[in-house]
Amino acid sequence: MQPVAPTNAYAVKYYPEAVLRWEREGNFFYFYTQDVVLEVKVISNHIVRFRYAPDGRFQRDFSYAINPEFKESVTRLDYSEDASCIRIFTEQLQIQIDRQHLLVSVLNQEGQLINQDEKGFHWQHYQQKGGKIVYCSKYIQQDECFYGLGDKPTDFQLRGKRLENFGMDRYGYGWNVDPLYKNIPFYYGLHHGIGYGIFLDNTFRTFFDFGQERADVCSFWAHGGEMCYYFIYGPSLMDVAARYTQLTGTPDLPPLWSLGYHQSRWSYYPASKVKEIAQEFRKRKIPCDVIHLDIDYMDGFRCFTFHPEGFPDPAGLMRELADMGFKVVAIIDPGIKVDPNYFVYREGIAGDYFCKRGDGAWMEGDVWPGRCVFPDFTNPKVRTWWSRLCKHLTDVGIRGVWNDMNEPAVFEIGTFPDDVRHDYDGDPCSHRKAHNVYGHLMSKATAEGISRYLMPKRPFVITRSCYAGAQRWTSVWTGDNTASWEHLFIAAIQCLRLSISGISFAGSDIGGFIGEPTPELYVRWLQMAAFHVFMRTHSASNETNFHQEPWAFGEKNEFIARKFIKLRYRLLPYFYTTFWQYSTYGYPMLRPTVFADQHDVNTYNRADEFMLGDHLLISPVHAPGLKTKTVYLPAGEWYNFWNDDLVQGKQSIEVRTPLTEIPVFVRAGAMIPQFPQMEYVPEQLQFQEMILDAYFTHGVQETVLYEDAGDGYGYRDGQYRVICFTLQGKSDQLQINRTCTGSFKPLYQQYRLVCHGLPFTATKYEVDGQVYAITQSRSGGTKKILKITIPADFQEIIIR
Repeated sequence: MQPVAPTNAYAVKYYPEAVLRWEREGNFFYFYTQDVVLEVKVISNHIVRFRYAPDGRFQRDFSYAINPEFKESVTRLDYSEDASCIRIFTEQLQIQIDRQHLLVSVLNQEGQLINQDEKGFHWQHYQQKGGKIVYCSKYIQQDECFYGLGDKPTDFQLRGKRLENFGMDRYGYGWNVDPLYKNIPFYYGLHHGIGYGIFLDNTFRTFFDFGQERADVCSFWAHGGEMCYYFIYGPSLMDVAARYTQLTGTPDLPPLWSLGYHQSRWSYYPASKVKEIAQEFRKRKIPCDVIHLDIDYMDGFRCFTFHPEGFPDPAGLMRELADMGFKVVAIIDPGIKVDPNYFVYREGIAGDYFCKRGDGAWMEGDVWPGRCVFPDFTNPKVRTWWSRLCKHLTDVGIRGVWNDMNEPAVFEIGTFPDDVRHDYDGDPCSHRKAHNVYGHLMSKATAEGISRYLMPKRPFVITRSCYAGAQRWTSVWTGDNTASWEHLFIAAIQCLRLSISGISFAGSDIGGFIGEPTPELYVRWLQMAAFHVFMRTHSASNETNFHQEPWAFGEKNEFIARKFIKLRYRLLPYFYTTFWQYSTYGYPMLRPTVFADQHDVNTYNRADEFMLGDHLLISPVHAPGLKTKTVYLPAGEWYNFWNDDLVQGKQSIEVRTPLTEIPVFVRAGAMIPQFPQMEYVPEQLQFQEMILDAYFTHGVQETVLYEDAGDGYGYRDGQYRVICFTLQGKSDQLQINRTCTGSFKPLYQQYRLVCHGLPFTATKYEVDGQVYAITQSRSGGTKKILKITIPADFQEIIIR
């Protein structure tokens, strides 16, 4: 090793010396220097793991992030060497290991440089805490952009930023506050039209510098553990996202109702208030599927209990709500009240399930119940115990669980001290190593319990804190935001960033958790959230008696809120299909415009717009009083959702933004499936007609529709279907072909086909060779919208 002369005793850094020898074992390559061993594991043609042992000994090869079911696949693996370097070849990549300093360069198969070490791996001894601080530094390529890292409330493009992962409770956080709740050490690089990703799989406190300290250097480091990172090649950003999500795990399909509208407050109390809110939704015909119960439903904030006076008959309450079409999600926190009369505390003490300090005392701290102890979720026995406790909730009819305060948060001191000990699945450690996975594993244990006891129904879990890979079992929200226009924009950035960081099932507290939004702010926030994957209004208004339901801001604003919530429910088939693509292939549900066209430099720094799935583009209104706003459309043709204006992409346009609308555009050639209007997702979808909005294009475009029962696990046994619609437009006709796979049979028998933008006057149409005359069409100004009813099992439609 080569020490660098320090400016003080703490700053001594060491670097690898020359490679003395190397060897190959299957898809592993090992490179040995005097003190350091580099392990290169080729996982697939596009994914390579780099792992360093600065003292020659690797730590346990273990990860809470990597999907245990991920299948490695390498179709080509060769190597060569010369006096300067050793080269490893896959079908897509060339990895070069410099013999002199163990530096790594990654090139694509055409020989273009993708990623290159600057100083590469180096380290220093962490004198105050123990272990080593491990670093890696790389050159920033010309005009390189960076994205990712989860819920950071900062500019979408990260060039010039330094950011940190160490989950913290940030009540009322603001712009550029860091670190925040979640710990997702994964980022994208993009230069010369080439996209790649780097995932640093290290649960210690980690840091990322994207050229802040040195403008031409990107570096990342951790305050302990190994330097272990995955390089993920695209070259498209969408493929990087898919490969990262597959590596860390794709989610199961959620219950369809969880994609509906959720209503919450701190707190709806007592049970009569919960019923009153539910009845008001139905009376006002505002769609809603879920009511959340915050901490006051518990007996003295004791998890897995109900307040004996406020909620004397929880099972009866759940039955009444279910009869109205509502599901209930209940909050739980990790803090367990120190109370010998409390069954959870007694069981935890008897089983030795709670975290301890370095000297063996219980880790105690004040949270909502007062003095609390905290389960060690890194212990598999504790996770099993916690999972079993979930039966106390499901037995009364709770359909989902909300995990909060699990960074972990502790009043006055912030979080656990470093000396707290954890099992870490059989590899005991301090809290320094376990902190960033504490909430991650709490939500995992919760999901395992809810899944078991709700069987055969699907679970719904949401968490505030997590680590990479949590998308396998949970959704997330962005934490304790405020009722401000700044936070509306922050929410847009956070949900988009979380989506490309593997966690698409994300949302924010509509209107802001802290404070009171103006009617305009609430409406604009709800309009944006109608296109986010998790849609929930939540507010901290228990002391002020301020209400934040959709009808709380006057009749005019209630009308607009109802309009957008209804639109959300009509679009549920599109949301569900997009979730299936995420679950099956790993594609993010929300996508920045740079993901739509990474060769268009105008998209690189934009977050004013986002794509929802393949075909919808949304541009939220982030400021008060706006009558118009500028929207940038990626390449292609786009229809204004509200008036069918057809606009050429790859340009900025000015769009009207009355309070009743936000800019929404549909890709030309798309087929947008819609449900008839509903006030909640029923146990069985019983409507007789599905709506298909077809948007004309000159050329060919494909749209996918995924369908299953919306709950249960029949889809795992083939009870689903995937329909592919191929739309082909010509100057004088529109042709739509339909192919179908899968055995699921929905109840509806017909489509109401709504054709937008036809450049000709249609007089007839054919369905599988049978000709019908067109007797009427509806005009919208100078635009014509053709509506026809066709059988749901058609194979070909031709409109002339």
